[in-house]
Amino acid sequence: MSENLLQVDWSRADWVILDMDGTILDLAYDNYFWRELIPERYAWARGLSLEDARAELLPRFVEVQHTLPWYCTDYWSGITGLDVAGLKREIRQHIRALDGAEDFLRHVRDSGRQLWLATNAHRDSWTLKMEQTGLGHYFHHIVSSHDYGAPKEDPLFWQRFLADKPFERERALFVDDSLPVLQAARRFGVGQVVGLRHPDSTQPCRADFDWDPAADRIEQLIPR
Repeated sequence: MSENLLQVDWSRADWVILDMDGTILDLAYDNYFWRELIPERYAWARGLSLEDARAELLPRFVEVQHTLPWYCTDYWSGITGLDVAGLKREIRQHIRALDGAEDFLRHVRDSGRQLWLATNAHRDSWTLKMEQTGLGHYFHHIVSSHDYGAPKEDPLFWQRFLADKPFERERALFVDDSLPVLQAARRFGVGQVVGLRHPDSTQPCRADFDWDPAADRIEQLIPR
């Protein structure tokens, strides 16, 4: 734990900007949804075996990974013929915060810092998750990459985000579990960019997560 306390210089973190899925919310929900539920329902709707359904869907997933359509429920409804937003609501009981995430949010709000959520999730996804977890009230601002026409992996997101919600880059802390997103934030000049190694509570911590600085969970960034 002592090493993790060194990951953030709180004296130069006036803006705290957080990812949602895998950072404050358990990625287990999303992994189950896309890896299990969508292939199962797609197979049933098309009269396919589960194996054949996965084989059809995988190239579609790979084709748009790290682009805005990857995160768009409307796009995937069009591709699969399924009510993707409705299916997300159907299993909403599985949406949960990662351990210690709410403690971190409370600490940041109590410190007087600006606390923002910046997610790639489509509006119908992030609003559902905030309703289910009750965490939305902690944030001064919630933005989605869909508001800016570019995912967080893209420099355009950061340019449009800054123009819409001005902040001092060098005095901002950004936390995410995605390497391409972390790289984009660092290239944009965000002062502190911290990665998280354990986004899915049902999976082992990612020992090969090649980012520095990094912590296992966001609660480890709280100064004790």
